[in-house]
Amino acid sequence: KTLKLKRQQRKPTIRQITTSSCVHLEPRSTVFYCCNTVSVTMMTSFRLALLSVLALLPLASSFGVVVSPLNNKVGSSSLRMSSVETSDIGKGKINVIAGATGYIGKSTVRESVRQGYRTIALVRDVSKVTSPEGKALFGQFFEGAEVVGCDVCNPAALTKTLKDISGEGKIESVMSCLASRSGIKKDAYKIDYQATLNCLESGREVGARHFVLLSAFCVKNPWLQFQQAKLKFEEALTSQSDMSYSIVRPTAFFKSVSGQLEVIQQGAPFVMFGDGEVTRCNPISEADLATYMINCIADKTKENKIINLGGPDEPLTMKKQGEMLYKAVGKEPNFFYAPLWLFDTIIDSLQWVADKLDSEAFENAAETGRIGKYYAVEDMLTTDPDEKFGTMTLQEHYNKIAVEGQEYDPYTTMFAKAPKAE
Repeated sequence: KTLKLKRQQRKPTIRQITTSSCVHLEPRSTVFYCCNTVSVTMMTSFRLALLSVLALLPLASSFGVVVSPLNNKVGSSSLRMSSVETSDIGKGKINVIAGATGYIGKSTVRESVRQGYRTIALVRDVSKVTSPEGKALFGQFFEGAEVVGCDVCNPAALTKTLKDISGEGKIESVMSCLASRSGIKKDAYKIDYQATLNCLESGREVGARHFVLLSAFCVKNPWLQFQQAKLKFEEALTSQSDMSYSIVRPTAFFKSVSGQLEVIQQGAPFVMFGDGEVTRCNPISEADLATYMINCIADKTKENKIINLGGPDEPLTMKKQGEMLYKAVGKEPNFFYAPLWLFDTIIDSLQWVADKLDSEAFENAAETGRIGKYYAVEDMLTTDPDEKFGTMTLQEHYNKIAVEGQEYDPYTTMFAKAPKAE
C-alpha cells in the first residue's frame, strides 16, 4: 500500500512516497550511504501528473544551551555536560563546527565537548536549537557547547564570525559536517562545494590550524552531482597549504540502514533490490564516526590524509541487514524483491522529458532516480583493517532501537516519534 506523509516543515520540491519508509533524500555521508528503502519520487513543484520515480534513498537523531551573541566577544559561559566524563585532550583549544545540527554534526559537537575542546557550534537559526522543540531534539548534544548564529553561505558574515571567535584565542580547528539535503546539482554545489569552501577560506583568513571534512565514501566512483561537488571541494582543500587537513569518507551511517524498522514492526515486508545480495556495506555508528573525526584534530598521523572509514562489521548484504533487523524485533523474515531494471526505465523517461522541456524540475527528478540506483548497485564497504573503526555493531544498534525506538530525524525516520517539548 502506498503511504503518504505530509511534511510539517516547508513543502519539498520532490515528494517521496515509499512502500517501506518515507524519508527525505539525504546524500551524506554521507550520512549516507548504502541502500535500505524503496521510494517513489513524484514531481509536485508544478503539479503535473507524472509516472512515479522509483528511487532508492541513500543510506540514503531537555538540557539548556547557551547562545553566544558575538557582539564584539563570544559569550564565555556555557553549560558543561555533567553526565559525560570529559578529557583534557582539547583543553584550551577552540573547535568550530559547521553543520552542527545535522545527523553527524550534532554527535560531533557532543564528542568535541567530551574531549575538552571549547566547542563553537555554528547554526543558521539559533532558535532551531534553543526553542522548546529544539532543546528536546538537540539539548543532549549541545550541552557544554556555545551556539553561534551564522549563515555559512554568506562568506563575509562567516569570516567576521570566525574573527570574533579568534579574538579570544587561536582557532585550533574548523570542522565541516555540511551536506546538501537533496543531492541535486543546485543544492550540491551550493552546500557541498561553495558553503564548505567558505568555511575553508574563512578559516585560512583567521589563521585556523586544521580543517576536518566529513566527506563520503561514494566519491570514489563519482557519477552523481553531489559527489562531483564534494570532490571539487576536496581538490580545493588539498591544493592549499595554509591549513592542514583530514578528509574522512564514511561508508554508511546506521540511520541509513535502519529506515525500515517501524514498517516491519507494523507487518510490512522488508524491501530490497535484486536478490538482496547485490551490494555490501559496513556502516558506522554516529558516535564512533564523531569520535574518529574529533580525534583527527590532535592526531598528527591523520594530517593531510584522505581516510575511508567503515564500522567494525564484516561485509553485510541488504538481505543480511533485513535478517538482522527481523532478529532484533523477534519476527520471521518477510522480504519483497524489487527489480533493478525499474531504475533505468524511470530515469530515462524523466531525463527525456527534462531534455524536451528544458525542465530543471524533471532534471532534478532524474538525478534523484540516479542517486537511488547508485546505492542499489554500488558497495559502501571497507575491508582494510586500518579503515575500520568503532565498537558498536549493526546488530547491537538494531537490538537497541527495536526496544527503545529510533532517534527522531524529520528527514529520515518519518515513522519514529519526535520527542515532546517540555
